[in-house]
Amino acid sequence: MSKLRLIALAGGTLVCALGIGYAMQRFVPLPAASLPANRMAEASASDTGLPSVQRGAAPVAPADPVVPQPLKAPARAAEPLEIGKIALTSAPPPEAPATAADVAGSDAPASGCEVTAEAMARPGALVELVVHAPCMAASRVVIHHHGMFFAELTDDDGRLELVIPALAEKAVFIAAFDNGDGAVALTQVPDINDFDRIALQWAGAEGFQLHAREFGATYGQPGHIWSGLSAAELKQEPALHGAVVRLGAPMALAPLTAEVYSFPAGQSDRAGSIALTVEAEITAQNCGRDISAQLLERQAEDRVKTRELELSVPDCDAIGDFLVLNNLLDDLKIAAK
Repeated sequence: MSKLRLIALAGGTLVCALGIGYAMQRFVPLPAASLPANRMAEASASDTGLPSVQRGAAPVAPADPVVPQPLKAPARAAEPLEIGKIALTSAPPPEAPATAADVAGSDAPASGCEVTAEAMARPGALVELVVHAPCMAASRVVIHHHGMFFAELTDDDGRLELVIPALAEKAVFIAAFDNGDGAVALTQVPDINDFDRIALQWAGAEGFQLHAREFGATYGQPGHIWSGLSAAELKQEPALHGAVVRLGAPMALAPLTAEVYSFPAGQSDRAGSIALTVEAEITAQNCGRDISAQLLERQAEDRVKTRELELSVPDCDAIGDFLVLNNLLDDLKIAAK
């Protein structure tokens, strides 16, 4: 990234709305029944100084004349009974009992097509999630977890296995397929309080990144943690350091992506602070547009604080540069144990 010009935003053409909630309807194109509420936010605004990005019917025959008719006493009709939006004026004839053929042709899921999900706690406040949907091979599935969401793809057997940083001790995971099928899994995460954890999530190919600079590290040096580090680079980090995990399949239709930064604060023998920044690469997909994301910060008692981000990306002559969004998150304060 040293070859790329960084455009620092002290505030933003950025609108930052603070709030707590789980509604994500703007991001997740799912059936209403499968959408958790994690989108409620309280708006605030700041000014960045960036330039704004501007960018006939046939004739009708006359009706027959009305012939007056002798008045007759109206027949007494049954008063319609309103049930919901259905008006019933008479009882329908009794229906024949369903036959075996009727049941076989109903909309009930075929035998062996049930969706299952299992969650198992792992060290590091991680959860192994296994979703099995035998009739949903190579299908998009959205995973929801305490306000965090991302879209994955099952394999050719309809199976998905993931390791996910947990955001709650009483961890609930929902696997929701686009056709409305889904499953729920729960587990306890006993070591969750040993970790500080921040998540960034967005819809589409917006080019967001979450960066952490631990204990005074600068960009590109040991202690600069982000999802682009290779395995070899991670081995050069101090023995105790944080990590950024990216979740979501980029090839999924309507991709949803999340990055989660974790630091084992409960095990640290160093005291100091960790600077957190959000960056957005200017690409052909987002240049000259408004883009949005969400920040989620785990707090005590399984609460997640949500912050909504919106910003205007410069025009496409800046492709390849980065917007660096400072002051969105307070530095993490680490005390030595």
